[in-house]
Amino acid sequence: MPVKGKVLDLATGTGDIAALLSGEYPKAYVTGGDFAQKMLAFAKHRFADTAVDWQACDANHLPFADNTFDGVTFGYLLRNVDDVPKVLTEIQRILKPGGTIVSLDTTPPAKNILYPFITAYLRYGIPILGRMIASDEAAYSYLTGSTMGFYKADALATAFTDAGFKGVQYRKFMCGTIAVHWGVK
Repeated sequence: MPVKGKVLDLATGTGDIAALLSGEYPKAYVTGGDFAQKMLAFAKHRFADTAVDWQACDANHLPFADNTFDGVTFGYLLRNVDDVPKVLTEIQRILKPGGTIVSLDTTPPAKNILYPFITAYLRYGIPILGRMIASDEAAYSYLTGSTMGFYKADALATAFTDAGFKGVQYRKFMCGTIAVHWGVK
């Protein structure tokens, strides 16, 4: 990520990544963008002491000019959109040449010796925790379905490349159920 310049945290949600970027890179101009107005209001209130510019935006039609940002980050955006290639192309459009994209998202676990245990946890453990912690089993069941039905990490890397990003790489975490992807315009 650029130490200076303009950075967009897309699908910023409660603002954690945008606020972290603002704190880590105080010379950067950080924008936190999200489709959900209530989430933006919460983020703005929660991080009122940061220099983040909070803006409503739709990842399918970003309200920014071509070649605006030096970096774009997002966490759990792509599994929640209807057209991943379209969103990646839109992000590519607003990045400056040489700009960096960084994505954090779920990925289905590899079919190995841990697969039955991981899928059992995703199918039963997460919804039970959701019911116990947040009284919302359905919302946490959605996490399981969106993880198991989402791109595998290597297929998502191909989607990044197909959208025009270079040097695309990724690293998996959490028993292979979370992946960070990055690339350059």
